[in-house]
Amino acid sequence: MQRHSTGLAKLDDLLGGGVIPGTQIVVLGATGIGKTQLGIHFLCAGLKQEKERGILFDLTSRGDSQNHAAYAQTICDWNMLAADPETKPDLSKIFDPEEIRRDILHLFKRAGKRVTIQDLQQDEWREWKAELMKKIDRSIAFFYGNFAQGVRRCVLDGIEPTDRASDSFQFHLIEYIYQQILRKDADWVARDLFRVEFRSHEAAVQKHFYEYSEISCLTLCTSKEVMLDDLIARPIESGDILSNANTIILMGKIRTGNKMSRGLYVAKHRGSKCIEDIAPFQITDQGLIFE
Repeated sequence: MQRHSTGLAKLDDLLGGGVIPGTQIVVLGATGIGKTQLGIHFLCAGLKQEKERGILFDLTSRGDSQNHAAYAQTICDWNMLAADPETKPDLSKIFDPEEIRRDILHLFKRAGKRVTIQDLQQDEWREWKAELMKKIDRSIAFFYGNFAQGVRRCVLDGIEPTDRASDSFQFHLIEYIYQQILRKDADWVARDLFRVEFRSHEAAVQKHFYEYSEISCLTLCTSKEVMLDDLIARPIESGDILSNANTIILMGKIRTGNKMSRGLYVAKHRGSKCIEDIAPFQITDQGLIFE
């Protein structure tokens, strides 16, 4: 199977030619290290390789901007179109590219939300679960509608650090996305979306069928660790998103003499060769530049 380019030649080399579709890929690093810019490079590379840019699913819930649109504009002259998380999807238009093809979905727009279950009171957690259930259909429509139009790559961003992954509502939702959307036959995803209306849409579903094994997903996770050495030494616990990842890309600060810079390291690339060099890089208006 053809690998998906990350849009960064140096990173493709480290990965032995790019990421492997159908596998779980995690990018881990502290806030501001360059994860989102890497994600934009990866999504933009889809235009050359699959004739469609990828899609971005933003899980930020605290209201702080990830600057996705600004990064996309400066890195690859991409004017991102946003989907509305509050609008119920019109299933009659799910196969209309003018109506359904959108680049980014910021699922939670309300600022100040906590992301750790243990910090929520019982009533607050009930409210969160109710809100999550309302957003599930919108999430399915966003992913399925884009994949049906030829999109073959996505990025999950805005994932904040917690002491335990099981305490984070974000990881509950990510698990659903992986198991019930990204790693599920297209016709079964369509059944979840259309439900009782599936039969009336079945011919269109078959016409727009796609293989989920051709889809690549980068999950961008914020770490508490800042230094690359600390990330490399970080233990992987049961239930940690890293424990199930096929590929792990670490991004952190590195010290050279009395100067600090940024470095990237491929910590894991299961089933494929990779280069274990630490690759220094800079962040510019054009995104990541490797030295």
